[in-house]
Amino acid sequence: MSTADRLTSIEICAGAGGQAVGLHGANFRHLALVEIDQHAAATLALNVRENPAWKWEREHCLIVNRDVNTFKPLEEVPSPSRKGKKGNSGKRGEEGDFLKPGELDLLAGGVPCPPFSHAGKQLGRDDERDLFPKMLDLVDQLRPRAVMIENVRGLVEPEPKFRYYRNHIKNRLRKSGYVICGWNVLEAQDFGVPQLRPRAILVAIRKDQYRGFDWPVPRKKIATVAQVLEESMARRLGGKDSPLFKQWWGKASLGTVAPTLVGGSKKHGGADLGPTRAKKAWKALGVNGMGVANDEDKIIDRDRDLGNLAEERGPMLTVEQAAIIQGFPKDWRFEGKKTARYRQVGNAFPPLVAEAVGRAIAEALQRTGELREDPDPEFEPEEDPSFTAVQESFPAS
Repeated sequence: MSTADRLTSIEICAGAGGQAVGLHGANFRHLALVEIDQHAAATLALNVRENPAWKWEREHCLIVNRDVNTFKPLEEVPSPSRKGKKGNSGKRGEEGDFLKPGELDLLAGGVPCPPFSHAGKQLGRDDERDLFPKMLDLVDQLRPRAVMIENVRGLVEPEPKFRYYRNHIKNRLRKSGYVICGWNVLEAQDFGVPQLRPRAILVAIRKDQYRGFDWPVPRKKIATVAQVLEESMARRLGGKDSPLFKQWWGKASLGTVAPTLVGGSKKHGGADLGPTRAKKAWKALGVNGMGVANDEDKIIDRDRDLGNLAEERGPMLTVEQAAIIQGFPKDWRFEGKKTARYRQVGNAFPPLVAEAVGRAIAEALQRTGELREDPDPEFEPEEDPSFTAVQESFPAS
């Protein structure tokens, strides 16, 4: 381990901390959290500063609020082995105080999903928002013991769509000396998140650390929306004996998990709970998906936010309830106005999924005994052979 009793990590594209919260639960301690969005970065700073469980990070974790392309960890991130406390000022130290190649345990990142999302144009590596190249450059710089990359299912399924780009990513990691543990699609509901939210995860372990890796096993029992929201809905709707609560519970208790929470785009209106199909699924759970409820002290229209018995319209979710459905702990606070806070929640990697993968990585890094051979060392084609053959059939100009 890099420290006496902890594994260390750096997360890029950290958002509001979903992945960081999960890895923290898996006993990783964070040396840096990199996030370009000012509201999400403010959320990270708030929780690192004030959440009692993050005392270690308060003294050691750097919050980097800018474009990850400008992030230079070997010149900015203090080494966990140096003496003294870093604070969170981000000030440069003396030469030799910074992180060295090979010193970090885990580099993790949920790089932007629009290049691969089913909701987008799926431009893949041709999309300027693609940050996989930066992630791979950071791997070469930092030489972490393990790498974890998270993205949408659209990067992996349907399988042929981005096959050659996935091969490119794996080949880059192989060239850098890593064993590919595979791309795996994990469904959030299998790990205690009451939501349909499949995520594509890539794990790689440095060859000189590889003693095998086992993907996390799904839980036997799923959590439901009714279970996780029962107490907060009772508080909002006037208690469990109130007509509004009984109306909500009558529907919610018949359902199971929620549709996928969506963060939405800054270019397209305020916060709501997704497209028409998702709104119908929310309605079946007793929730009005046409928007997000205002904070209790800012409610103007109670019928809008809390529901209407006569119209059999359920309550809207608050940002805090959306965070519960995403799997955030109740004491994790979000900065910004309502829409900014909701987008942070909707765009997050569910902490419970990140924790499950983090525990699997930690277990793999803590194994002892002989190193294992790479079970899949072969480089894979990065271009469609049929396309290459057609290109080569044309005479050179």
